[in-house]
Amino acid sequence: EAAQAASQMRHRHRGFLLLTLLALLALTSAVAKKKDKVKKGGPWGECAEWAWGPCTPSTKDCSVGFREGTCGAQTQRIRCRVPCNWKKEFGADCKYKFENWGACDGGTGTKVRQGTVKKARYNAQCQETIRVTKPCTPKTKAKAKAKKLHSRKQSKPENKNLD
Repeated sequence: EAAQAASQMRHRHRGFLLLTLLALLALTSAVAKKKDKVKKGGPWGECAEWAWGPCTPSTKDCSVGFREGTCGAQTQRIRCRVPCNWKKEFGADCKYKFENWGACDGGTGTKVRQGTVKKARYNAQCQETIRVTKPCTPKTKAKAKAKKLHSRKQSKPENKNLD
């Protein structure tokens, strides 16, 4: 009788595990369908020509905020996020591919590079090409870094075979 009770207990455990697995599969399927619904235009109707405004942060100049969209008479607000390290002066929805930095201009103490628009999210109006500048790094900093790296290499013990 003990063997029969153990066998019944194993069958119950298997049934419970199977039921748990089926519930988990149903849950992941529902989540996947919800994500697909959001990607295909969201739950706000069949309108295909949504015009989206810029992402407006809730606090300061970078944080989670909202973006408003309109399509005909419909309006919708969706959550969005403006990263703190974003080049906001070119539009929060414009991404650019940049060339390498140019040589340092001794007169201004800056260097320049150009970027071409790579991606415009939410049909944003982006400048086709932009130019950005930044201060040149002092050469003493680069030399100090090279010296530090050189001194580290010399202080490491070498593995020599003493055969």
